[in-house]
Amino acid sequence: MSKVQIANGATYAPTATAEKVVQPGEFNFAAAFLDHGHIYGQTNGLKDSGATLTWVYDPDPKKIADFVEKNPEAQIAESYEQILNDDSVKLVTAAAIPCKRAEIGFAAMQAGKDYFTDKAPFTTLEQLDTAKKLVEETGRKYMVYFSERLHNEAGMKAGQLISEGAVGRVLQVINLAPHRLSKSIRPDWFFEKEKYGGILTDIGSHQFEQFLAYTGAQDATVNFARVANFNNPDKPGLDDFGEASLTADNGASFYCRLDWFTPDGSPVWGDGRVFVVGTEGTLEARKYMDVARGAPASKIFLINGTEEQEIDCFEKVGFPFFGELILDCLNRTEKAMTQAHAFKAAELSMKAQAMADGR
Repeated sequence: MSKVQIANGATYAPTATAEKVVQPGEFNFAAAFLDHGHIYGQTNGLKDSGATLTWVYDPDPKKIADFVEKNPEAQIAESYEQILNDDSVKLVTAAAIPCKRAEIGFAAMQAGKDYFTDKAPFTTLEQLDTAKKLVEETGRKYMVYFSERLHNEAGMKAGQLISEGAVGRVLQVINLAPHRLSKSIRPDWFFEKEKYGGILTDIGSHQFEQFLAYTGAQDATVNFARVANFNNPDKPGLDDFGEASLTADNGASFYCRLDWFTPDGSPVWGDGRVFVVGTEGTLEARKYMDVARGAPASKIFLINGTEEQEIDCFEKVGFPFFGELILDCLNRTEKAMTQAHAFKAAELSMKAQAMADGR
């Protein structure tokens, strides 16, 4: 994992040695619609846990060539339908333009396959409503790559510690999520709000998912939400700053700030932080760097009634979500993530965006 490119979030794709939960050919999956570089992280996570990549599809030959260079075992499908018609494919993973992710997933589910999409999984609440109906009708999963927790070792370790009672009952979560804009390498859709959904819908979905995971909440109310374009007048459709405050159904509070202002002097694409206050302790996760001390880095700082400690998570925790997801698909269980949790994170992010946009 130490060789992973860390400067640009658009192409950040972690990988790690992991327990193989299945044998070759036991869980076949396909990759399709490669519009966002997160598809490489999604693919790595599944392959690292033993899944077998069989197909890849995208209408752009350049995207296909780049993907096959890194994943030479993938057969190139002539169409998405060719993947859908292959009964051996159990799951489709995709990173399409955000506004198109839902329809691609619906087709996969209707073809009897589970779906694993990059975040944000939807750009409208109407898409979410349709997804809920299709989950009921087809029995298929609509899972989401919330990589800022699922593919981050400090993010995963924080959840483990909280579930073990390290900070007591969680009272508040604060997420700070700066990102590097890398404007010159972004595609046109990245700056068109109707296509990417707005900053709270898009990268904000990561933060709302972490809030639900760390507090154990089932629902929340959006108290405040704001977005702005502070410094990119040439891209009027871009929200380059966003923030929101929520209160969970169990009383826990949440604040997040998202932005595209990672300074050029940073060695990583974003100095993501999580701060957790509990009845028995506090926890900070430094997810990608430890400023002026190390990068990449993945650390937790924990203080409670018995100890004060710095926990180095880098290349020590792994990414258990992917193996759990594979087994969930095979066994029809929900250990990796419940469907309700994935949908609620998306719902809250879109409701916050709507409030910020005055809709």
